[in-house]
Amino acid sequence: ADLERWTAAPPVYAPIVCAEGATDMSGIRNTRVRGVAVTALLAALSLVVLYLSAFSPAARMGVVAAAGLVPAGAVISVGLGAGFCCYGVTGLLGILLVPSKGNVLLYLLFFGLYPMIKCLCERLRKIPLEWMCKLVFFNLILVLCWFGLRSIFLPFLPAALNQTWMVWLAGNVAFLIYDIGFTKLIVLY
Repeated sequence: ADLERWTAAPPVYAPIVCAEGATDMSGIRNTRVRGVAVTALLAALSLVVLYLSAFSPAARMGVVAAAGLVPAGAVISVGLGAGFCCYGVTGLLGILLVPSKGNVLLYLLFFGLYPMIKCLCERLRKIPLEWMCKLVFFNLILVLCWFGLRSIFLPFLPAALNQTWMVWLAGNVAFLIYDIGFTKLIVLY
């Protein structure tokens, strides 16, 4: 009888599959697990897009901007904390894995962080104050890039934009267009 117990095939258990909103055997909602999984998948997607930016020097900013859109999906799907987590994981792994560190720095300073900043600014529910906060954020990053990191981020500028006021004007116009386009993409999501 003891031999049969050791050699017998173990019983087969059917896996427990929980639909969204359903509970597992312990009665705990699995929405937290879903949130972690969605955040991890979005961080992986953002990292892949950021990695691809190293192989497209002509479209560098556009591809890094596309990588920066992904944390917005985490904010919308799971919450603000998930957006920051997606941003942090992508940034940290980007520093370790992406060959072009300038692209990672651009992601960390602006494109990856902006979806959460946008979310926080738009919680104010006063459009002039929202725009002011977003423009202050952008111009602080622009000051850092212009005075501290010009050789990394701005070597490709045409000669017409070598003057500070031209960079500010062109940068702010580009930022306004970016923000409006970003808002339209969020609405589609």
